[in-house]
Amino acid sequence: MLERTRRRKSTEITFIIPAEQPCGHVSVVGDFNDWQPGTHPFVARGDGTRAVTIALPSERRYGFRYLAHGDYWFDEEQADDHDGHNSIVHT
Repeated sequence: MLERTRRRKSTEITFIIPAEQPCGHVSVVGDFNDWQPGTHPFVARGDGTRAVTIALPSERRYGFRYLAHGDYWFDEEQADDHDGHNSIVHT
């Protein structure tokens, strides 16, 4: 799931996944972090989910995916779009 908080010149995107799926370390990788695993790891929240928030410049489009332990890549089903390879978020 994606949540957005619009600021004056940026948009904070909160990427949210269930706490138990998948197991282990998960990070969000994409155009905004040069596809570097581990740069933006998910953190457990009190409501039973894991999340990471990233402030991104507004009025742009970013490709991203989630990377879990064991080189398991997966997409965000509720992303703004999909290009056949990646999930897409618009800020």
